[in-house]
Amino acid sequence: MAEPKVRIEGFEAAVDEALQDVDMAGGDDGEVVEAEDGANGDGADQEEVAQEGTDARTTFIDYLKSPIIELLVGLGEEQTLLTAHQALLVKSPFFADAVAKFSAEATVAQTRRIEFANEDLDAVGCFLQYLYTGEYFPKKIGDALESDAVQSASGDDGKQLLKHAKVYTLADKLGVIELKSLAHSKVHRVNSTARGELAYARFVYANTPHTDTTIRKPIASFWGQRSHVLRHEAEDNFRALCLEYPEFGFDVLSFVLDARERKGVEAEPKSGRKRARGM
Repeated sequence: MAEPKVRIEGFEAAVDEALQDVDMAGGDDGEVVEAEDGANGDGADQEEVAQEGTDARTTFIDYLKSPIIELLVGLGEEQTLLTAHQALLVKSPFFADAVAKFSAEATVAQTRRIEFANEDLDAVGCFLQYLYTGEYFPKKIGDALESDAVQSASGDDGKQLLKHAKVYTLADKLGVIELKSLAHSKVHRVNSTARGELAYARFVYANTPHTDTTIRKPIASFWGQRSHVLRHEAEDNFRALCLEYPEFGFDVLSFVLDARERKGVEAEPKSGRKRARGM
């Protein structure tokens, strides 16, 4: 059955009038046509520019196609040769500068080696694992870390704390801020003892600048709140650490004094010249 035709009054007349207006505006020289062609041309040019400005997505295969860099870690009998792909290593400003120093005429077949004589092998391994996977062992699981069969869960000797502290300091040297933050977050997920905490504190104060309050301040806070531990479990070790690194003792003392001042534990003395009797 044929569809019924619907006629809208005045519609055809309006269309004819609009077409006449277009013809009058365009004139005989075809300016309207040129404007349309120009518009289409500009759009194509803009699309081409947009395509040129869009970088192709870097795939994991692209990383694996990049040249191999050798990392010589350690000294003497402990020296170990590791390898990694250049495209991943240069995410670190340190390695980007090192790679830039290679000869411009160097080919992929030629050896590209960077020496890491004074770095910890395990920390370098964690750094490389992070580059390839975005994490390093042991991984974070909620508020804890995955189990480590090699190291005890309690960290009595401080090895777990030291592991993350070494990754932290290495990441700082290499300029990988995300890894530095990750390592610091793992420190606070390790259950340790007084002995382990002191070993960790000794390493931190030996290998970080005094301006690095991110990692130093929590250590001072930890010991400033555990005077009973210092007195009964680690007094001798604590004293030795304070003598070896005076900044550590000062930071702990500053934390204690600041805490007491905030709480208003002590009243201000009436005179600075006399001590109260009986003291």
